[in-house]
Amino acid sequence: MPASETGAASRARRVLLAPLDPVHDVGLKLIKKRLEARGHRVTLLPPDLTAEEITRAALGDHYDCLLVSRTVGYESAETLAHLADLLDGAGLRPRLRVAVGGMAVRPELAAEMGYDAGFGPGTPPEAAVAFVEEMPFHHGEEALSLEKPDLCARYTYRWKDAHIGRWAGELARGILAWGEGTSTPGTERAVLVRAMLTADEVERARLEEEYLRLASPEVVAMRQGQLPAHCRPIGQEERDRALELLGKGRGWRPLVATGYDRRPVVFIQYGTGCPVMDALHAVVAGQWGAQGTVHFDPAWSARHEGLPRGLLAWSADGTFCTPENLRFFREATGNHLLWQVRAHRGLNTPETVVWAAATGADLTKINPVYGSLGGGTDPERLLADALFAMRLAADYGLPFDVVTNEELGGVPAHKAVAGMLAVVATALELGARPILQPLFCYSPEAMLEGYMDQDYVDWNAAKVIALRRIIDAPIWPGAPIGFLTHTEERVQSAVTTALHAGLAASLGVDAITIASTDEAYSRGPITAAARVDSLRAVGEVFRFLGEAAVSPTPRAEHLAEQLLEGVAATLREALQQPSFCEALYAGVFGNREEGGNPGRAGKGTVSRSGRA
Repeated sequence: MPASETGAASRARRVLLAPLDPVHDVGLKLIKKRLEARGHRVTLLPPDLTAEEITRAALGDHYDCLLVSRTVGYESAETLAHLADLLDGAGLRPRLRVAVGGMAVRPELAAEMGYDAGFGPGTPPEAAVAFVEEMPFHHGEEALSLEKPDLCARYTYRWKDAHIGRWAGELARGILAWGEGTSTPGTERAVLVRAMLTADEVERARLEEEYLRLASPEVVAMRQGQLPAHCRPIGQEERDRALELLGKGRGWRPLVATGYDRRPVVFIQYGTGCPVMDALHAVVAGQWGAQGTVHFDPAWSARHEGLPRGLLAWSADGTFCTPENLRFFREATGNHLLWQVRAHRGLNTPETVVWAAATGADLTKINPVYGSLGGGTDPERLLADALFAMRLAADYGLPFDVVTNEELGGVPAHKAVAGMLAVVATALELGARPILQPLFCYSPEAMLEGYMDQDYVDWNAAKVIALRRIIDAPIWPGAPIGFLTHTEERVQSAVTTALHAGLAASLGVDAITIASTDEAYSRGPITAAARVDSLRAVGEVFRFLGEAAVSPTPRAEHLAEQLLEGVAATLREALQQPSFCEALYAGVFGNREEGGNPGRAGKGTVSRSGRA
């Protein structure tokens, strides 16, 4: 905790404050207030004094410290140098500690002029107080002890809309009955991986052979050292150098939405392909206010049975979800950020949940509806895998979000939300802790129906309003917020992300995922600087709003009611199908014309006599 927050100073000092500036002295007034609260005796000189007048004032009493401010930029160096010469000439420097600060000052400039300290723009008054009291000051030190928030802790998961709750519950029980006795290569590998985690070396080798019999040839080849194009191993020397570099840069300063009880938690999603670069981005993002990260895996993994092994870099989409990559990320970034490892769309969903838990992830992501209608995996296969994955997540106590990303393909929001709620109900039957993840985006449906022609507020607000009327559960819009409102112009991209963040904070949601300003249109590597752009913009909007809020128009209520009616109709229609799985194939939760395309990966691999 900064020295200025610990009560009265151990010894009162006499402090002279002098604005070496024609007008500006507000910074010194703030410092004066802090110093006097600590029991120091402070004299504040008026603005527009010369260096000679300030020197004479410093001679007039037995001051311990002189704090000088300079805001205007012209002739700053010459003016500060002249004051330093006068103080030296007057014989004051041996007994008087002198610091300069203000918009025109940089620490390097102060050091060059021979001052004891220099405070640049953005320095809090507590830093000056610490200087006076000769105490260390570490900006953001309080954040080091910040506990990671539990996004689910405050919720009861009580269904508020009895009808929707009943219909979702009926679907959930049907899903569980359908899934009894099913197994897939994905569930069997997850069982083997769990066993490997506690097996001795001999047993682990036997289990590994069994694992490889359930893996795609491409994955087997990778495990035998035959890496595909765009993939390279990261050697021990590179790994160690990266850890050394990243270890020196840790210092966390979480972004806090003032007035919203630290909500929403701000996540970034990483997936540069290189775990070293991912960790670097996470560390930078953490220092600029991110409180959580999302591991973004490549589509390659979603289409192949089994996960590669090793510390691997991949120059295509996303970062391989290997145990070594995950462990490196955790080691390199420490345990300061909430960390989600996604397991929601491909053929390795159950196994990914096992590795997420084994490597210390705080969250995962599971949704068979999106993964099978928008992610390319066969609905039957992914539903069986997702059921197993949800059981694992419940067993590990690992919360997971249920995303409605199929909306990006054109599936109407009410159908995507209905599918999400059926999965949420299933998760609750299994004792898991699901998180609702509606999209804050300019979706194809919104474009076609004109829902966002008037503004970007009402349609997104309507989703949150509707969900709040359905169930008492955490809400985490994504992913990322503002999707399809971004352009390749970085200022515009940062602004639209920040405004969506302000809306999310106004609606009191629990978390958001934001994109970097180059994420949607990067045409190349995503940069850490672009992440900072978005984080700074979000921070400014949070600061701008404080305890105020963005208010939707009455149209949001109308849209919310429309959503609720659509969700109810979709759930009722799904109950008319032989099973939830059949409902997915039949397009109840999004048909081909709407953009819901049942995937093909893993088709025909579900067994009802397996070992899982």
